[in-house]
Amino acid sequence: MASNIRLLSTDFDGTLVAHGSDPVLDRRCMEYIERLQGDGVLWAINTGRSVDLLESGLTDFEFPIHPDFILTSERDVFRPSPNGDKWEPFGDWNERVARDHAELFHSAESVLAEVVDFVNRKTKARLLYHSAGLEGLVAENEAELERVTQFIDQAREKQPKFHYQRNTVYLRFCHADYHKGAALAELSRLLEISREEIFAAGDHHNDISMLDGRFARYPACPANAIPEVKEVVKSGGGYVASKDCGAGIHEALLYFTK
Repeated sequence: MASNIRLLSTDFDGTLVAHGSDPVLDRRCMEYIERLQGDGVLWAINTGRSVDLLESGLTDFEFPIHPDFILTSERDVFRPSPNGDKWEPFGDWNERVARDHAELFHSAESVLAEVVDFVNRKTKARLLYHSAGLEGLVAENEAELERVTQFIDQAREKQPKFHYQRNTVYLRFCHADYHKGAALAELSRLLEISREEIFAAGDHHNDISMLDGRFARYPACPANAIPEVKEVVKSGGGYVASKDCGAGIHEALLYFTK
């Protein structure tokens, strides 16, 4: 088994956090990650949440430990600021991500307009906006989101860099080159940690990019992961746990480190 793991990249919701369960965190998982941190292993939370939403989640769910790095919105890379109570961009990656997204959405305006028209006319999904404009949407159910993604896949044929990330009923429009796997690759480059030294864990569609073997030698998923994730993890020689959420991640960490 692997004893050379130097970096953990874990999803948040549905992977570490078991929504609807009591407790939401697996104590043994938290204790084991803390132990690994004590041995010098770095831990990054790799999430679709924004920085603010992740910080509120860490507080609301009373995380007993804190990550060394956070990868947010399925694209951005942050490290602790010098005073330790805030997060700051790590390198110029986030600036490049923002620039490339702005250029893409400008060039793909017609595709986005087609998608908006389809959503408004053919679905009950709700479009989501932020200060920079349209960000994504939330569907009534996963079946409806599946219909939306099928339409996007057709519409984006003339703009292949226009893509999306999805998780349950939520979808975020994005540049095809930026995802959880790419963010993990950038963090590992900055830290000079190789793919052979990285463990990654997630449970849903937006986690697949960091679980397909390109960026992490040791992919894993909990038992509650969707079938597509389990298949990717198996194909990549990873570990599919028998337990849900944090208990499953603890199981996978033990498998790879003991």
